[in-house]
Amino acid sequence: MGTERLRGASIALGALALVAVGTGIAMAASSEPARPASLNGGVVVVQAEPSAVPAPAAGAGSGATNPYQPAPEWLDATARSTGIPARALSAYAGAQLRLAEEQPGCRVGWNTLAGIGWVESGHSAADETVLGADGRSVPAVRGPALDGTTFAAIRDTDGGALDGDTTWDRAVGPLQFIPSTWERWGADGDGDGTADPDQIDDAALAAARYLCHSGNLSVADTWRRAVFSYNHSDDYVAAVATHANTYASRAR
Repeated sequence: MGTERLRGASIALGALALVAVGTGIAMAASSEPARPASLNGGVVVVQAEPSAVPAPAAGAGSGATNPYQPAPEWLDATARSTGIPARALSAYAGAQLRLAEEQPGCRVGWNTLAGIGWVESGHSAADETVLGADGRSVPAVRGPALDGTTFAAIRDTDGGALDGDTTWDRAVGPLQFIPSTWERWGADGDGDGTADPDQIDDAALAAARYLCHSGNLSVADTWRRAVFSYNHSDDYVAAVATHANTYASRAR
């Protein structure tokens, strides 16, 4: 489609259980959750349904004005059971809560975003990077130059503004957006007034909206099409499905 995301790092693929799941957390007084989709006949995994925390008081600091956060008890327990860093999990869950309000027919799940986050950057904690409390990793996550050597060749489209490369584009941030895709889908997930692909709340919200563009993700074929559009690779789809399924089962 011309703006598809290209993965910045290779992944090791083992035995892959092909299961996609759609929902996992709910806002207070939410509607009945969608049934998760199964992919290629895989076993359906039902996710837990914790409540969201109340919105912070009006006038709180800019970093605290984002009401789309999971309940702290759920966040702590699920981070421990899944092994996902709590800061990253908060971003994935927050994106699901926001999309449940913005696009309730999409049914994107935190665990799908977590599956993508693991494959793309190890939840922004691979290769000795550290994800900070502000949602940014040190050092910043950058993919290799898209110079045609390993991945498709994409000449610089942003003057190096996002990726620091004025010759070739590079995938940027924990969800690995290329600059041209971020230009279209960039989002402000943490409520600070800036859309930053290196900030994990922003990146997770952008990824969720990108996936939701395909339709209802509780439908297996739609889920697969959405994830395939993120990276045109069947192995990629299978890896994301495996990790999404694993996270869902551990969160039960």
